[in-house]
Amino acid sequence: MLDKTITFDKFIRWMLGGLLAAATLFILNYLSSVLLPFFVAWLFAYLLYPIVKFVQFKLHVPTRALSIIVTLILAVAVILGIGYLIIPPMIEQFEKLGLLATKYIQQSAHITDIPEAIRGWLNDNHRAIEKFFRSKDFTDGLKDAMPKIFNALTQTASIVISIIASLITLLYMFFILLDYEYLTDNWIKIFPKKSRPFWKELMSDVERALNNYIRGQGLVAFTMGILFCIGFTIIDFPMAIGLGILIGIMDLVPYLHTFALIPTVFLALLKAADTGQNFWVILAMALAVFVIVQIIIDMAVTPKVMGKAMGLNPAILLLSLSVWGALLGFIGLIIALPLTTLLIAYYQRYVTKETGKHERPAETAPPETGKQE
Repeated sequence: MLDKTITFDKFIRWMLGGLLAAATLFILNYLSSVLLPFFVAWLFAYLLYPIVKFVQFKLHVPTRALSIIVTLILAVAVILGIGYLIIPPMIEQFEKLGLLATKYIQQSAHITDIPEAIRGWLNDNHRAIEKFFRSKDFTDGLKDAMPKIFNALTQTASIVISIIASLITLLYMFFILLDYEYLTDNWIKIFPKKSRPFWKELMSDVERALNNYIRGQGLVAFTMGILFCIGFTIIDFPMAIGLGILIGIMDLVPYLHTFALIPTVFLALLKAADTGQNFWVILAMALAVFVIVQIIIDMAVTPKVMGKAMGLNPAILLLSLSVWGALLGFIGLIIALPLTTLLIAYYQRYVTKETGKHERPAETAPPETGKQE
């Protein structure tokens, strides 16, 4: 491929292709608020389609529309069940923290009525407080901070409204699932006939790699969640089941579960204050659970499960999330995985020509051959 002569015609086509890609990114970014519900709907449809198929053909639900409704009910039930295992224990821990904080203040400061003590302190220092709020430093700091705060709140509100509160996303997802086979089989018609084989082969590689990765990472995250639930239950850690489930969900993005160390430290501190045990001993046991589970996942589960995922190293995935998120905002985070998979599949098939070597055994199977045709 490198020995081929680059003609003027080929150079012009490459340049036009680059301009088209840049224009597409610009349009996606410009219309992000409009396109966001559609992309979110496609993501949910892609994840729910196997369940819809199972409900319709294995459970013999008569129509596709009813199968979609049953699937959505099941998905909502699962989400509510997970929320029930996480949110009530979390509220209980915060209530316990409030009681412990109140008890500590009363004992250390010899205060029996905290609200009355606060009112007394405000009355004694109201002139100093008033002087601080009127000072130039406070006013300047407030002027600098308020635009940033309002900007962050506006962006957050727009994302939440467009994803959660908008019925458009639900309608998009319903109609995509209703005609999922037709849409996925006929998207190739948007390209000229002579270029359809190229896109069909490329998207076949993307679909295979994407399915392998999502299923593999989902299984790894599920296994990690179970192991953490067992480990935290053994050491009698607060919120053992809820924290384990939360870590499993976070691991859907590789290594994101390391941020769970923050609530782990908080819960260890809470247990030490509540039971009188040594904080460092409790934290050491919790960290030991993290280390043991991570060793099991990295040494046994991940190599076994993720062996078929094509080129999607966790570092590449995290980099792609950062790059596409910076380019296209929240939409970039949603389409980062398929776009990265597309680029990797193109590179392996048409630059390094490694795809054929890796997939030859799978392509010899009759079902796969029929699918390629």
